[in-house]
Amino acid sequence: MDLNRESTDTVVERVRRDPAFAKALLDEAVTLFLNGEPDTARLVLRDLVNATVGFERLSAATGKPAKSLHRMLSTNGNPSMDNLSLILGVLRRRLRVKLSSRTVKAA
Repeated sequence: MDLNRESTDTVVERVRRDPAFAKALLDEAVTLFLNGEPDTARLVLRDLVNATVGFERLSAATGKPAKSLHRMLSTNGNPSMDNLSLILGVLRRRLRVKLSSRTVKAA
């Protein structure tokens, strides 16, 4: 998923004016991770961070350097489960959502 700067700006603008869209992006990112698409999930999370808390505030909230967080959520990033959990926790609190999972039988 290769996004250009214009599409990223569009996502950021929509997240800022539409809380339901922001929550849907968080849900999508988690679903992508769980379905084995971590590359796309990291990019969705990166856009969501940019549109909500920003990397400097995320750094303060997680205790991780902003530069490291940028790398984690890049195309080639590889965040540990601990770091991913920290990032998701900050976003979840910011967006005031509770994450839950459910099992769906394969057809």
